[in-house]
Amino acid sequence: MEAAAYLKYARISPRKVQYVLDLIRGKDVDTAMAILKNTPRGASEYLIKLLNSAVANAETNFHMDTTRLYVSTCFVCPGPTMKRLMPRAKGSADRILKRTSHVTMVVAERD
Repeated sequence: MEAAAYLKYARISPRKVQYVLDLIRGKDVDTAMAILKNTPRGASEYLIKLLNSAVANAETNFHMDTTRLYVSTCFVCPGPTMKRLMPRAKGSADRILKRTSHVTMVVAERD
């Protein structure tokens, strides 16, 4: 049995989130939480909340034992990109891409 949690339209680049997701994939929930709390990256804040949500979904909806949970699947997909312009010299402009992310985290019970 698996329980999932989704984070959509997070205002952080998917590449930055991917670095942190690679650290916790396949780890126990307690270990993953410890890694996230001690990782000095901006994506850690988002992922701590998402992991807590996935664990709460597993406990509430599927009556799973939270001590046996692990992060079975986690991935990030790019969301919509906001385009902004920054004025430059001689009347020109540069395009600024403000990327967003859709993150999926699935927890499951170990056998």
